[in-house]
Amino acid sequence: MSPSPAERGVLRVSRTLSIPQDELRWRFTPGGGPGGQHANKASTRVELVFDIASSPSLGPRQRARLLEELGPSIRVVARERRSQAQNRDDALRRLAERLADGLRTQTPRRPTAPTMAGRARRLDAKRRQGDRKRDRARPRAGGDD
Repeated sequence: MSPSPAERGVLRVSRTLSIPQDELRWRFTPGGGPGGQHANKASTRVELVFDIASSPSLGPRQRARLLEELGPSIRVVARERRSQAQNRDDALRRLAERLADGLRTQTPRRPTAPTMAGRARRLDAKRRQGDRKRDRARPRAGGDD
């Protein structure tokens, strides 16, 4: 079994970005909700904060992109599991996903014209819809002309 992200000491976000654990701020609080004494005493809720603005692990372009997409810091909360270790791993995974999404660039859409076949399909569908509505209409008073 491979070690969890928390055991490795480094959060791997992408091929070009790895964040040392000492740049992450952790906070643990009771999870709340049902569960009796365990839920009231155990600090299983995990809050993870990463300061994008002052991180030495980010390159200038990465920092600029993340600041634009996510802001100066990013906060992730995990509280679904009963175990603090599992919630820590969930929080690290979510943080890595959000950072990777923030670094991903969208390819710009190139506008294209509809094809001739596409236009024909559209007009055919409009014609069929008009016929269907005309067939549903009440017959006109006054008989056939």
